[in-house]
Amino acid sequence: MSHVLVPLAQGCEELEAVTIMDLLVRAGIKVTTAGLDDLPVVASRGTTIVPDTQMQKVQNVQFDMIVLPGGLPGADHLRDNKIVQAMLQQHAANNKYVAAICAAPKALAQAGLLENKTATGYPGVLDSLSLKNTQVKNTAIEIDGKIITSRGPGTAMDFALKLIELLQGVEKRNEVEAGLVR
Repeated sequence: MSHVLVPLAQGCEELEAVTIMDLLVRAGIKVTTAGLDDLPVVASRGTTIVPDTQMQKVQNVQFDMIVLPGGLPGADHLRDNKIVQAMLQQHAANNKYVAAICAAPKALAQAGLLENKTATGYPGVLDSLSLKNTQVKNTAIEIDGKIITSRGPGTAMDFALKLIELLQGVEKRNEVEAGLVR
């Protein structure tokens, strides 16, 4: 069974976080949510999410994928968190999947993971970073090796389905998608 970490920062985008968690669980993927602190997470629109654990308690766990929800200021907290940054770098070095949506690709950039990559994100977020060796595209989802990025709340479902496909195959993706009655 695949195991995915979803770090949850104060001010994350709840639609993205919950969509990612929900669809991955529907696919039979084990999802662990981890807060950056020991408090319930108050998301960008005021929804409260209670993480399973704290980042420091899972920092030495090997996951098959780390997925960062966006939203502000959540993405900034992910970008500035030393444990998140170290885990992103370690997963990339171990050729594991790392994914981010909306404003969260800025955390990947901070970790040096967008160097010589193609990526997407919320309009203007990556452009504002002046990444010289990153090709920023205006697409819903970009996959460059083991780095997966997506635009924002409107692409969250397709993003999560793509993550399922990468971890569990196209048949599982199609099975989950059929149950969503799209």
